[in-house]
Amino acid sequence: MEIYLVRHTETTCAKGICYGQTDVDLAIPFEEIFKDIVSQLPPEALLFSSPLKRCTLLSQYIQNTVKPLSFVMDDRLMEMNFGDWELKNWDAIPAEELNPWMEDFVTTQVPNGESFTTLHERVGAFLQDYVFNQTAPVVIVSHAGVIRSILCHQSGLPLKDAFTNKVAFGQVIKIVI
Repeated sequence: MEIYLVRHTETTCAKGICYGQTDVDLAIPFEEIFKDIVSQLPPEALLFSSPLKRCTLLSQYIQNTVKPLSFVMDDRLMEMNFGDWELKNWDAIPAEELNPWMEDFVTTQVPNGESFTTLHERVGAFLQDYVFNQTAPVVIVSHAGVIRSILCHQSGLPLKDAFTNKVAFGQVIKIVI
């Protein structure tokens, strides 16, 4: 089965700002990038999306252009919850909070947020519920953290190495399971 992992396009957040589940806007213009993304997708697929608007704008465009077999938004496809760090400059996060997470982001929970393991478990539950039993191609519009998690599920890559997978804004990654 083919799975197309699609990261949303660039946001309006300034570089260096920590944002995960904050519902930020997409940087304009994005229409040409959307067209390029759609050109890489199969015409008859199941479409899944994070409910954050930086993904839903793209998902709605895909839905209107490609006419997928179905369209489901799922909270488990949201980016990592950065809790108290949301919308803070990474440099402004106190070292006593940031350093333990930087040393072990896999199991260290962000204050009032989640760890990468927590994200990975919810993404795994989504895959189990919706993806692994499909025969039609699947398109998932989501975020870098979620896509890295899926790539770890698919390849067996240890979570601590998830960031070796580079995931650019607007990138489409095709995998086969």
